Amino acid sequence: MRLTSFTDYGLRMLMRMAAAPEQAFSTAELAEEFGLSRHHLAKIMQRLAQGGIVETRRGGGGGAVLARPADQIRLGALVRLLEEGQPLVECFASGGDCSLDGRCRLKARLRAAEAAFLADLDRSTLADIALAREAAVAPNKEPDLRTAP
Repeated sequence: MRLTSFTDYGLRMLMRMAAAPEQAFSTAELAEEFGLSRHHLAKIMQRLAQGGIVETRRGGGGGAVLARPADQIRLGALVRLLEEGQPLVECFASGGDCSLDGRCRLKARLRAAEAAFLADLDRSTLADIALAREAAVAPNKEPDLRTAP
């Protein structure tokens, strides 16, 4: 199964946010850290907010924070939310074309494989994949040595 870049970037953002749950993150900050389009990340953040995964705040000190602890956010739920509207194969889409309709024995197996994939992800949480705090510092940024022991 191949995930879209939308999901890939969304998971990366959430892994970073889970590493510092007390910090609010702006999409501009995350875009710079990951070297990605701010506009694209804003769309992803919007989907995550609509799905109740993050809360966003405007103004000074604003940004996005996790809406609940990372250990309460299942990976399968994240992938379902971020992949919404992206069927595994075209015939899964509503009104999807299938030249083998009525003769295809692959569709049921693909649905079972997709369900097994998501069920496996449901066994893990965002906390399980959160970046380590030291790894969360972007490679192009210097760590703040004033707080180092």
